[in-house]
Amino acid sequence: MARTKEFDPDTALQCALELFWQRGYEATSMADLVAALGIGRASVYATFGSKHELYLLALRRYSEARDRALLETLSQPGPALPAVRAVVTGYAELSADDDQRRGCFLTNTAVELAPHDEAAARQVAESWDLLETGLRSALIRAGAQGELPAGRDPRALARMLVVLLQGLRVVGKAGGGQDRVRDAAAQALALLD
Repeated sequence: MARTKEFDPDTALQCALELFWQRGYEATSMADLVAALGIGRASVYATFGSKHELYLLALRRYSEARDRALLETLSQPGPALPAVRAVVTGYAELSADDDQRRGCFLTNTAVELAPHDEAAARQVAESWDLLETGLRSALIRAGAQGELPAGRDPRALARMLVVLLQGLRVVGKAGGGQDRVRDAAAQALALLD
């Protein structure tokens, strides 16, 4: 007879996400995970697989929630440009907030793991592709509605914004770059005028 789990896997996954997000992949040991999750090592392996598999599950959870929220903002009916501005402003505010120094979990993964971890790089790229598609769609709508000046390339603008947003998160994580973050966001928003 199979034993029932004596813990909630969903709660454990969220706890692992928070730990990985705070410390990063390399600085989080299996012993750290066992202690934080409050479950045995065998239960971690049986439920989630390896530390790497658990990390990828946590990253997937984070990116799905973040992507869903961003796409909802960008696809609201009505004027599209205010939604694009809200996304850029939101990233800038988070990045300029010293209380948010842990950065973006996806951006952290891009910097720490993506250069040598194909599975992590794939998840990061998927999320960035979704963000770019959402921004491009909103910018196309903005152009069709007369909100965006003629001659602006929605695809190129969307790509520039994705790169800018990730850069804002990196600068914000390093700390002390509030003015740099705000100025960069303001310049990006000026391109939409």
